[in-house]
Amino acid sequence: MFEFLQYLPEVFTPWNFLILVLGTVGGLILGATPGLSPTMAVALLIPFTFHMEPATGLILLGAAYTATVAGGAVSAILLSIPGAPANIATTLDGNPLAKQGKATAALHYCFLASFVGGVIGVFVLIFFTPTLSKWALGFGPSHLFWVAILGVTVIGSLGSGSVIKGLFSGFVGLWISTIGYDPVQGVERFTYSEHLGGGINIIAALVGLFAIPQVLSMVTPQMLPGGVQKFAMEAQGIGTSIKDTLIRWKALVVGSVIGVLVGLIPGAGGQIAGLVSYDQTKKMSKNKEKFGKGEPAGVIAAESANNAMVGPSLVPLLTLSVPGSPTAAVLLGGLLIHGLFPGPALFTEHAPIVWTFIDSLLVGQLLMCFFGIAISRYSRFVMDIPEYYMAAAITVLAVFGTYSVQNSFSDVFVMMTLGITMYFASKIGFSPSPVVLGIILGPIAETNFLQGQIIAEVGDGMVPYFFGGPLNITLVAVVVLSIFYSFYSEYKAKRTARKPMPPVDFNDDAAEKKGA
Repeated sequence: MFEFLQYLPEVFTPWNFLILVLGTVGGLILGATPGLSPTMAVALLIPFTFHMEPATGLILLGAAYTATVAGGAVSAILLSIPGAPANIATTLDGNPLAKQGKATAALHYCFLASFVGGVIGVFVLIFFTPTLSKWALGFGPSHLFWVAILGVTVIGSLGSGSVIKGLFSGFVGLWISTIGYDPVQGVERFTYSEHLGGGINIIAALVGLFAIPQVLSMVTPQMLPGGVQKFAMEAQGIGTSIKDTLIRWKALVVGSVIGVLVGLIPGAGGQIAGLVSYDQTKKMSKNKEKFGKGEPAGVIAAESANNAMVGPSLVPLLTLSVPGSPTAAVLLGGLLIHGLFPGPALFTEHAPIVWTFIDSLLVGQLLMCFFGIAISRYSRFVMDIPEYYMAAAITVLAVFGTYSVQNSFSDVFVMMTLGITMYFASKIGFSPSPVVLGIILGPIAETNFLQGQIIAEVGDGMVPYFFGGPLNITLVAVVVLSIFYSFYSEYKAKRTARKPMPPVDFNDDAAEKKGA
């Protein structure tokens, strides 16, 4: 059980440790760049591992995976542009904190929560791999369909402040996800323009919906030279941030547990982990009205979840050859390139390589936290940049990041169109988060529903397949409760807002002042 300790010194050999440091720092930078997702970062680094020793190459890929997930929160907090889908939930409270002058504190919360969640995730990978791999294999198309639907129910409480607007935005995202080719029949759907022939790329949608509205807001007349908005930056020591993070231990626990569970489900990904944990933390909080306005618990829940997902996502990969996330699927290629074939024999025939790789993930969490906190102190320089300069820089990064995914100008056109539309939609209370979540969850729900339908037709039928079994029943119950609770919370909030304020006796105030 403690075999991983035997190979821990291998991580600290000069060459391996140097690669780990470079991978971590590079991952933070790549993650903070809008459009460069963890999946893309790992894919870009695979060619550099061809001539490395297998353990060293995997250390580089693992460090990049871990750091880019956390690094995506930097742009999410400072610019309200998530570096990757996994950081969508971080924008909801991270950017409001930055606008209150608490950018440094928000980044501290992010990296501290990422460290706690990441370490828990890696320990789950170390100690529970054989047991959890069998559990993960038990998830079939019907279960993954209900997991996607659960994510859809979370949409109602994200960003817009209105369940109806949130759900409508989410359904628009689901519709956008159907543009392109039908996954079964192979026919085109809703392709009204040649730019839509290949469907809507998630990176183009993510960058467009979050970045372009920010740019347009920055270049409005009141934001031009002479009218630049400034925020008084507040310095906060790391000791205070650690205390504030530990006080919100419920958010850490909820985020880490949900991150572990979602990571074990093949194909779910960090975006679902972050959003579901944010939603559940908000529902459990006594101060729900503070979420979306700069509540540290929102940042802590989201970042602990998307990093706790990293370790467990490798459980089905290393034992069953079933990736638990898109980035884990790219890591599978890295394993195969070095002649490492996942399965039970991997931990016996190639134990030194596998355990060195897993140990590097553990050490990498500490390095990620250290370097992340080190760069947090410089956040004030980003916040001090004039808005019109920032708008130009974001536009360049948005176009570069979108084009680089598929080398396609069509993606840039789609990105700009979605962004401009979202800018005007935000003026009437709609939020980009539900739209992006709908785009992400649409293919997951549709593909697993169609696969389940095929299986059900040769079995007992649709109803027994999708509604039978303890796991299906549990997931359906959670979906129903989530929908009910979203509407109930909104009703309760509106009822509280309508309560009349207690009358003020001005005579008493005057008497008090006179007495003073």
